[in-house]
Amino acid sequence: MATQLHGATTEFEKRDRCADLPHRPRVLLGKMGLDGHDRGVKVIARALRDSGVHVIYSGLWQTPRSLAISARDEDCDVVCASMMSNSHLVLGPKLVGELRALGRPDLPVYMGGILPQEDIPKLIEAGIARCFTTGVGLLDIVEAVHGAVRARQAVVPGATPAAQLARDLSLAHEGGKVRAEARRRRPVRVIGVTGSPGAGKSTLVAQMVSEYSRRAAAGEAGYSGRCGVVAFDPMSPITGGALLGDRLRVDFNTIDETVFYRSFAISGEDYHALPEIIELIGGAFDGPQRIDTLFVETVGAGQNETRIRQFVGRTAVVLTPGMGDAIQMDKAGILEIADVFVCNKADHPGENELVKDLRDVAGRRPIHETVATRSQGVSELLAALIA
Repeated sequence: MATQLHGATTEFEKRDRCADLPHRPRVLLGKMGLDGHDRGVKVIARALRDSGVHVIYSGLWQTPRSLAISARDEDCDVVCASMMSNSHLVLGPKLVGELRALGRPDLPVYMGGILPQEDIPKLIEAGIARCFTTGVGLLDIVEAVHGAVRARQAVVPGATPAAQLARDLSLAHEGGKVRAEARRRRPVRVIGVTGSPGAGKSTLVAQMVSEYSRRAAAGEAGYSGRCGVVAFDPMSPITGGALLGDRLRVDFNTIDETVFYRSFAISGEDYHALPEIIELIGGAFDGPQRIDTLFVETVGAGQNETRIRQFVGRTAVVLTPGMGDAIQMDKAGILEIADVFVCNKADHPGENELVKDLRDVAGRRPIHETVATRSQGVSELLAALIA
């Protein structure tokens, strides 16, 4: 949305402004074009979160298609696109067209940023629902998002299978009634990825799904169908809002629809809907579009957060250098649930000590060293997890 805002953003009051709505607003924020600055978008994301909104941030350098795929799969209520590259008259209408082609022509698109007044009527005519110029207030944006929310219907008119799956997942997560005809099947592999906050889980998962997609496209044995990701982030205990930023690490401009990715906000380890979510994803597609491998990324976990093991077939616990000595590791908790240990950020000081300490508690369980930001060790880890 807009990139220059009036007023001190630090004074924005944290308050649930969405309690009166039928569900928490789900908003996709992204920047199309070549602009590499996102401070304004991050300010807006925080303001929305602090008002009780669930914000999915897709990051910089998005294309209309990548933004539309994200909006569809996340079952958003509104798409907010920020522009600063003088390409709004081209990219805005293309985004509207991509949403139509991907099965969600009903999703409103809000556009903000440096928009000349004389171009706004052209954007509205092209299908942009609302335009916000620089200097707009944060509360104005919150109110606009609030006004975009409508009660969810079980069936999305004219939806593609992916668009309908996204709606089924929303209803399952929120305790609504999912269509009786929705097919259910557990994927061949369900892999949990957990670990402490900042361990690099999102980047690691992003690298693994990109590698999976590459191998599946090449027809390698064991990489049938597509893969999917269910990513959990924490919900604010004060406002009920959330910042869902895990898909930020995935390059959807490259992988397109070869990965189905969905984000959810939860409190603590509330995985009540996860069994149904897993089966809905596994049953939604046929043939080469079928999802055979599903990664479940947890909220940054503490020592005693271990419930994910109940829902997945294998669990990878991601650790980083400096997390503690062998005595700390040997306490009951998250290390007990690991089928595979991942020492990420292996280029950081202390990696040798971490591996040495892990060997004391790992037994026969494998230990993989990775540098997710450089894809180092990712191929070997993926092969071990899907074997």
